[in-house]
Amino acid sequence: MPRRTRFLAAAGLAGVILAGSAVAPAAAAPAQSGWGRPVTSDRTSPAEARRVDRVPTPKLNWYACYEYAECTTVRLPLDYDKPKGPTTEIAVLRVKARDQKNKVGSLFLNPGGPGGSGTDIALAAPYFLGDEVLDRFDIVGVDPRGVGASEQVRCFPSVKDQTRAYAGLNVAFPFTRAEEKAYVASSKAVGRGCSTTGKPLSGAMSTAEVARDMDVLRRAVGDKKLTYLGFSYGSALGQYYANMFPDRVRALVIDGVLNPHAWVGRGAARNLAQEDRLRSAQGAYRALHEILVRCDKAGEEACPLAAGDPLASYELVAKRLRAEPLMIDDPDLGTFTVTYADFVAFTLGALYGPIGYQGVVGLTAELLVLTDPQSAPAARAEARTSVVRLAEQARQQRRYDLPYDNGLETFLGVDCTDAYHPKDAASWPARAAKADQRDPYFGRLWTWITSPCARDTWTVRDSDAYTGPFNRRTSAPVLVVGNYWDPATNYQGAVSSARLLPNSRLLSSDSWGHTAYGTSACATGAIDAYLVRGTLPAKGTVCTGDVQPFAALPDEPEATERVEASKSALAEEGAPRRGEPKRLPPVVAPLPAVGTLTVR
Repeated sequence: MPRRTRFLAAAGLAGVILAGSAVAPAAAAPAQSGWGRPVTSDRTSPAEARRVDRVPTPKLNWYACYEYAECTTVRLPLDYDKPKGPTTEIAVLRVKARDQKNKVGSLFLNPGGPGGSGTDIALAAPYFLGDEVLDRFDIVGVDPRGVGASEQVRCFPSVKDQTRAYAGLNVAFPFTRAEEKAYVASSKAVGRGCSTTGKPLSGAMSTAEVARDMDVLRRAVGDKKLTYLGFSYGSALGQYYANMFPDRVRALVIDGVLNPHAWVGRGAARNLAQEDRLRSAQGAYRALHEILVRCDKAGEEACPLAAGDPLASYELVAKRLRAEPLMIDDPDLGTFTVTYADFVAFTLGALYGPIGYQGVVGLTAELLVLTDPQSAPAARAEARTSVVRLAEQARQQRRYDLPYDNGLETFLGVDCTDAYHPKDAASWPARAAKADQRDPYFGRLWTWITSPCARDTWTVRDSDAYTGPFNRRTSAPVLVVGNYWDPATNYQGAVSSARLLPNSRLLSSDSWGHTAYGTSACATGAIDAYLVRGTLPAKGTVCTGDVQPFAALPDEPEATERVEASKSALAEEGAPRRGEPKRLPPVVAPLPAVGTLTVR
């Protein structure tokens, strides 16, 4: 929600999780136009300053890695109230500025998650960041505590124990009563494991601790103030830093924004499911609905569902799969099962990217044929071939049982420790059903993600977690970027966060997919201009994505070409994949693996 990169267990079909929410733009709070005017900011609290400033500046012993980068590790306090106590190892990677003589400083990146690898996104930076940013900044990625190449959180003593605990989670989301019962049981097992075996690290992974680590590392790379670009859940980290260290901000951009109050859940809201507060499903449903409406207007030549009523056709496929999963036998590849949950999860995956509308209408059209016993044999054969291909791709992406994969545990270690959640995991079936009534198809999916966080079973907490305020005035503006059609971080999260921050500027984008950077020259250029020169976009600016559903692609669609170029370059360079990156910007987002589809 983060939105985050959430994790979805998936069986059968898997797809990229992709695009979002139709809401009219709203005005942001008053903001500066740049760095030309003096500003009076709020100050870092004495308690917070004492925590981080008494930690000696780490010496970063960089060494060459991955051909064009530098790597290092540092040990930082597990508990900043005990600076000489136990430590945890933090991995850092940087790609040095191409123009060192005119370097501005360091740009810290976070890809989201929680659980996304900062070192992975920094390593990918040459393939998706703008040239001016790459020229003027050392790009720095930090793997948050517990994540990636940093000291890893482990909630179980062995893969065997983990596999047993996870047994009920091996669905995109539970739908039948049997699946719900198994999912609740596994959620409790995971919550207990992370609250016992996972300690002490699982109780020290809050966003506040990562913000403290980032402030110490800012000092270590020699920057007086922080320059930061955070995507998805990385927007939460950015807002935490801005409010904990408001006078230490040089330039801060958050793209794909979570409202921090909705993320945390204070007062009576702590008894609501996090999805009831964040409303990711609302954004996802609005995006799906708009695609199907545009499909109808585009006609049969552009959209295969336009032969009938696209909205009704999608619901018909969903209804048929709810009644009975689709079984497909392939003589070479075996049997594939496509469930209702698989269909919805694939849809959400497709909504994560600018051209995901093609996958949504394509799979719906094929399943419309395959779930109809009266379909013509030729049409069934063609549809079957396409669906089998998708299913086999998902099967090949599956990560197997060895070695220990802590991807889900990194997400939970942050979300469950950061935020408040309802007490009893057994209440999730009713909560998920209610969310689905409010936001069709996606309400269940987004609600079930946090079931291991139930307070009765996830009992470990961080006594130094930050819960607000989130309305501090920063020493430089915060650029808040929201995408109308984002299926993971609802556009309203950007609107409300901009209203919270008194020194912020809202940049809206009428684009498709999760987050806006890389979807158009307008959005990308505005973000780059602020990071490098401190120039904010004009108030009320709305960018338009290069790719719009069923419209002719421009001769050189920047977003699409950058996506493909990034993937190709990474493949050719052999850039490392230390596990699946949990959330990269749209231009480099990989296809998630079955078992842990990343979300916010």
